[in-house]
This record gives sequence, C-alpha cells and structure tokens, in this order.
Amino acid sequence: MATTTVSKKTTNAQQSLQALLREADVQINGDRPWDPQVHDERLYRRALSGGSIAIGEAYMDGSWDCEALDRLFYRVLRARLDEKIGWSWQLLWNVLKAFVLNLQSPSRAYEVGEEHYNRGNDLFRRMLDDRMVYSSGYWRRASTLNEAQEAKLDLICQKLGLEPGMRVLDIGCGWGSFAEYAAEEYGVEVVGVTISQEQVNAARERCAGLPVEIRLQDYREIDEVFNRVVSIGMFEHVGHKNHRTYMETVRQCLTDDGLSMLHTIGNDSSRPVTDSWIEKYIFPNGLIPSACQITAAAEDLFVIEDWHNFGPDYDRTLMAWARNFESSWDELSDRYSERFYRMWRYYLYQCAGAFRARRNQLWQVVLSPSGVDGRYASVR
Repeated sequence: MATTTVSKKTTNAQQSLQALLREADVQINGDRPWDPQVHDERLYRRALSGGSIAIGEAYMDGSWDCEALDRLFYRVLRARLDEKIGWSWQLLWNVLKAFVLNLQSPSRAYEVGEEHYNRGNDLFRRMLDDRMVYSSGYWRRASTLNEAQEAKLDLICQKLGLEPGMRVLDIGCGWGSFAEYAAEEYGVEVVGVTISQEQVNAARERCAGLPVEIRLQDYREIDEVFNRVVSIGMFEHVGHKNHRTYMETVRQCLTDDGLSMLHTIGNDSSRPVTDSWIEKYIFPNGLIPSACQITAAAEDLFVIEDWHNFGPDYDRTLMAWARNFESSWDELSDRYSERFYRMWRYYLYQCAGAFRARRNQLWQVVLSPSGVDGRYASVR
C-alpha cells in the first residue's frame, strides 16, 4: 500500500511537471536535444517542492541529463516557467537574509573571492580567452573569443576617452586583462583592486613591467583620486544595500571632469536575491542589479551619459567558455571531481540560456559627475 501511494505521488508530480514543461515545448524523456532525460523518478517531486536549487542539485547528482542544456534553459526561461514553480524554503531563507543582513558587507566581501575566483587559475586559464577576461566579449565584428574580448576592452577604453598620462582605477580587476590592455595600448597608469588572492597573483605577473599596481583590497577602502574609474563584471557582487555606497566611493575617487564606466549584468526587475542554486554553488552573496537600482544609486551623484545593452553577446561568450571547459576537461579532471564538472557546465549553459531568452541583460553605463561639456559622444 505504501509503495502504491509513493508511486501515485510520483506519477502526479511527473504529470504536473510535464504539463508545465509543455508550455515551453519540452518533453520529459523526449528525443530532441533539449528534452531532459530522467534517471531517478524522485526528481519530479524534488523539482516541484524545491525549485531551482533542487533541480540544479539533482543534475549534479546525476538524476537527470540533457544533451543541450542551453537550449532547455532558453525554452524554460523564455516561457518564464521558473516563475510558476513555488518558492522553496531555501529561497525564502535567502530573501529573509537579504532584508535583514548586509550580505556584501566589508566583512563578507572576500567570500566570493574564496568560493569562486580562488577555485584555481588553471580552470579559468583553460576556459577563458588568452587575456583571461571573465565578462562578456563584444562580438559586433569578432569571429573568435580572443577577438571579441579584445574588442570589448578597446570599446571600454574608447568610451572612457583614455589618453596617455591618465590615472585609472579598475574596481574588480580580475586577472589584470583590462589593466594590461589599457596600459599597453593607451599609455595610462592603472590601479586594479580585487578580493581574490589568486587573481592578484596572476594579474601582477601579467602586468609586470607596466605602470600597473594590483592590490588585494575592497573597493570601500580606496581613498585616492583618479581621472577614470572602471568596473567590469564586479557590480553584481555589490548588493542592493551597497549600491549607493559604491556610487559614492566612485564619485569620491573621480576628478570633477572624469568619467566612470559600469559594465554589469542587468536584471529586468529589482530583486533582493539571486537564483538560489547560483547563490549557493557559484556566486555567494551575488545580486544582479536592475536599471532602477542603478539609477537610484547614481541619483544626485552622476549624469548618465550613455547606456549600451549588448546582452545577446554574453550568450555567445558563455557558449565559447563552455566549449573551452569541456574540451579541457581531461587536463582538469585530476584536480576537479565529476560532480564539479556537472556543476560547472550546468552553470555555464544555464547562464547562456538566460541571456538567449533575454532574461539577463549586459549593460555598459557611462557616468560623469556633472555632465560632459557640450555632449558625450557615444561609441559603438
């Protein structure tokens, strides 16, 4: 009798999940590349009760597979099925923490460095382009990942109007890609800060001999003046309780005639937390900002000179990273587990699907303290 009851509950859960997936033209155990193949029938109830974190963990456990994860996520997110599955206790707890605590306080600032960016330079070196740029490339005229990332770096330099002799602050400098490029190609002096010791080590090696200083430092500790301030893929770690503090810090560091560039993933709505699975396994304490949150934080501090969205380019970038990661797995497998492999590809393909579905955006926002005299010339 107990077995019959469990079987009935499993069947009901499977039917409910399939009815939901049908809205996105997804068939459980179907024969198309984006159809998920279920290996453990406990997945159905687990997914309906636990939401995104349960689905992601079930994939890591090997309970289901999918030939084209990016295409599955594109369909699910384009149909907004994630909004139709009830909130999990994990998500509710994350929301409560976000309202009560400052998850990106100075004491917590280094957690994402330890958990994500310090996973190993060998992993990122094989996954990324030659310059190790860990943000979207600019594919307008590019055909390879290396070309797209160099085009993005040059686009930023042009938007900032870099000139020899300028002093530039790079908040969240990563492995030194922008600092190296700006110093070599535009003759500027760069100070780069990051909360990852692994990145500091690699960036200092990369920029050796150039007018570049790399520091292990939280952005809130900076008390110097620069002609330009840039942040590439770091604002997602700032958090809604600190958006204003970030803008105030940048303003204090910027000359009155200076420019700042904010390069960030964007969300279409203001949320206190990110996806539960991403928060737990990939970017702890992360939060993708909305346009409203950015403009509110910049109010009375900056004039928004330019707002450029090229979100679809991140889909192409993530797919290139995923190919690099999978093709390099034989070289990485002695250090990383099979569970890590499944987790990492799930992360890359999930994000690619989100950008393809236009649920995530990619913004470059140019800010000036008092407005550029005359007008700012947008660069594309």
